[in-house]
Amino acid sequence: MSRRRPIFTLTLLAALLGALAAFVPLQARAAGPDRALCLGNPNGPGCTAGLPTVEYQLLLDEMLLHPEPNVRPLPPNMDEIARFAFRKVVGGAATIYDAPGGNPIGEIAEGFTYVTISGVQGDWIQINPGQWMPANQLAVVRPSEFAGVYLDGELKYPMAWVLVPTYPSPYPGAAGDQSRELIPRYRRVNIFATAEVNGWEWYLVGPEAWVRQTSVARVLFVERPPQVKGRWFAVDLYEQVMVAYEEDTPVFATLVSSGLEDWETNEGLFKVWSRQRNGNMSGAEGQEDFYSLENVPWVMYFDNAISLHGTYWHDGFGYRHSHGCVNLSITDAHWAFTWSEDGGYETPYVYVFSSGEYK
Repeated sequence: MSRRRPIFTLTLLAALLGALAAFVPLQARAAGPDRALCLGNPNGPGCTAGLPTVEYQLLLDEMLLHPEPNVRPLPPNMDEIARFAFRKVVGGAATIYDAPGGNPIGEIAEGFTYVTISGVQGDWIQINPGQWMPANQLAVVRPSEFAGVYLDGELKYPMAWVLVPTYPSPYPGAAGDQSRELIPRYRRVNIFATAEVNGWEWYLVGPEAWVRQTSVARVLFVERPPQVKGRWFAVDLYEQVMVAYEEDTPVFATLVSSGLEDWETNEGLFKVWSRQRNGNMSGAEGQEDFYSLENVPWVMYFDNAISLHGTYWHDGFGYRHSHGCVNLSITDAHWAFTWSEDGGYETPYVYVFSSGEYK
């Protein structure tokens, strides 16, 4: 998936470094003759890794001191992840029987369909009381253990999650250096500098380590809408990131999966109108994209039938994936549901926006 170029740039940060107390614009976009020259000749005279050497050397100290964002990971909630045993229906339409080897009593239409199991007997699996299916039509599902992070204080640098396993590039616009360690998916990184090459932003995430914007999802903060009070959620459709706020203070951030192009999640300010600890979801009956999902956990409806909810059927967080809902990992959905509820906000606001436009 191509990611959208932001419509605004990151805030300029200043670092007081060294005895000279030099201020360095860590998040300035590539601009001015010095930077422009170094982008054209990344390791030429006075240049290192695509930046002026003086600037890069000052940043190098910071990169060595702060190799990871100053955040606290939310541990995977293994009890919630294991609360249900999920199975995916495979092989087309499936027959339901009244007992192992018994009589047909119904059928599950072909589509994107998941069930929960309550018993096993030989090669048969019970999906509901009095409903059994052959085991060979059900594939085991292992929910994602991904979880977001607590923001216990102001971030020293903008942070991002790596979405695609990536070899770091030695300068903006270069191919990945395969002699170096592959940066894995879901790795959290600081963004120390930004440059633009051929219409794409590149981020410096470590010593001589640049990644293109399409490989990461950044955490961007927004102002609280005037009518919003207490605990609320902001969903950035461009970055596919959700941030939870206490009034004006961001306290938690995570990756999400919002609606696909044909079922885009609506932008706007909404209020949660209904909650379900578990619920069944289905749609597009009789169509090619028919889906049926049992026991979707920790659901908060905010835009008619659109909701924040836990997701056990994919591990694609950071990319659009849904029919309009905002997919969270089970751990994150449980946290968001209980955090808002414990704060006394049964109906928190959900602010959906986009920080950029897809190319």
